[in-house]
Amino acid sequence: MNERPSAITLRAVYSALFLLIAITTAGLGQASAPKFRVIALAEHGGIHQPFVDAAKQWLGDLSKQENFSVDYIEDTEKIDDDFLSHYQLFIQLNYPPYMWTPKAMAAFQKYIEQGRGGWIGFHHATLLGEFDGYAMWPWFHEFMGGIRWKDYIAKFATAKVVVEDAKHPVLQGVPASFMIENEEWYTYDRSPRPNVHVLAHVDESTYKPDTKTKMGDHPVIWSNERMKARNIYIFMGHHPELFQNEAFTTIFKNSILWAAHP
Repeated sequence: MNERPSAITLRAVYSALFLLIAITTAGLGQASAPKFRVIALAEHGGIHQPFVDAAKQWLGDLSKQENFSVDYIEDTEKIDDDFLSHYQLFIQLNYPPYMWTPKAMAAFQKYIEQGRGGWIGFHHATLLGEFDGYAMWPWFHEFMGGIRWKDYIAKFATAKVVVEDAKHPVLQGVPASFMIENEEWYTYDRSPRPNVHVLAHVDESTYKPDTKTKMGDHPVIWSNERMKARNIYIFMGHHPELFQNEAFTTIFKNSILWAAHP
């Protein structure tokens, strides 16, 4: 004759089940919480929209793999100290350094100078000068190494980018040189090198087709180490095919994981 389980045995079984459920639930909660939060200021419309769209898709995939969250804004109206306090990384996704509200400019400056979060800027972020009726932002001008936009290769060119600091976390796993196809390569009134830490430059002798639009010393990836915030500027960022370039995506991924942590 089978014996019925005692009340003590049942309590022990129930306790074990409840403990297992609690542990599992806690584990799922921890796994779902993002490691860090990213805000991306994305340029809307125009010739850079395909790059922005490709970046959003790529970031969506990467954020799932690396367990971080990404929010997007298309203007600077929401940006203030409180808004930025919710994010550990600010990505300037081709949005230029003008058309910002004064409140946003002040909050962003503190965010960078005080190291409240990291920053990655692409391409259009160095469109420094007088554009669309806006004056140049003096602080951002200094942040980018004291440069002013001068010219660009309107018909595009393919060229070799040469790594200068292979030991930097942003360039881990990146070859000593790599090709970037059909980019419009900005030139500036001066090299930012005296004021920033250059990580890579474009070898202008490799332009195909060749062009007279050159500046000599031509950095394309750099970091302003005078700021407390970890920051990276990446010039490349005009067309969506960049997300098929392994060197570019490795640099982007490395930049996110490095800049998001103080």
